[in-house]
Amino acid sequence: MGMLVCIGLGYSAAHYVSISKQFDRVIGTTRSLRHAARPNERHVELIAFDGTTAPADLIARLEESDALLISAPPGESGDPVLAYLAGAIARGRTRSIVYLSTIGVYGDSGGGWVDEDTQPRPASPRSVARLAAEKAWRRFGVENGKSVAILRLAGIYGPGRNALVTLANGTARRIVKPGQVFNRIHVTDIAQAIEACFAKGAQGVFNLADDEPARPQDVIADAAERLGRTPPPEIPFDQARTGMSAMAQSFYAENRRVRNTKLKQVLGVKLAYPTYREGFRALFAAGHGTGSG
Repeated sequence: MGMLVCIGLGYSAAHYVSISKQFDRVIGTTRSLRHAARPNERHVELIAFDGTTAPADLIARLEESDALLISAPPGESGDPVLAYLAGAIARGRTRSIVYLSTIGVYGDSGGGWVDEDTQPRPASPRSVARLAAEKAWRRFGVENGKSVAILRLAGIYGPGRNALVTLANGTARRIVKPGQVFNRIHVTDIAQAIEACFAKGAQGVFNLADDEPARPQDVIADAAERLGRTPPPEIPFDQARTGMSAMAQSFYAENRRVRNTKLKQVLGVKLAYPTYREGFRALFAAGHGTGSG
């Protein structure tokens, strides 16, 4: 037991904090105290950190913390945590650091399999920045005697963020790009992996992905069936792309299958939701997409 500091208390970090049993005190940062993600049933001390200054109260907490979870993304000038808070972390008593990254750092493999030994080839500026941040954190760990685990996350879903919800609110689209598949990861399994990293003082890179890379149109169809709805019509990617954001277009520009063997064998994580089917079944049972969750 001890103190955990979460830099960037977003969806995944807030879910982890709500279920973790390892820490009796949790500090979380948010850009806006008014719009912070607030973990259920867990008191969290919130501190504002906008990535451009080093608040004195955050410096003090970092010097006292036992573990550090980082989900804040890098900015145009690099990782804001290292830019403003590295000194406090280095001289503090933190020994275990978990950094949430993305499988986007692998770039496009043409639908082929990738694992942690695959050479990253990021294409989008966001993924290039993520890979640079990963390297900077691993270097920081070596130089300061701290264990750093990099968790590369697939497409995140869970309560409030899933295809059942988008179908229910009318925003789901069945976009079809021949040969395109994606891995996903339930937020509960992300929390499992974070917990294992802190428990083991893990180091190195780990892919957080489910067992089944699946076509996006099949995922929407499964969710529609559970809701008893007719799936939205299929839309060819070339037709849909004109209305897509740059981020969405970059998402479809990359096609890969992600192995999660290291997650299971080294961290000992048994996925609660090995495919989207188990995840949707549990979400549906909890009322997500039905108006009660």
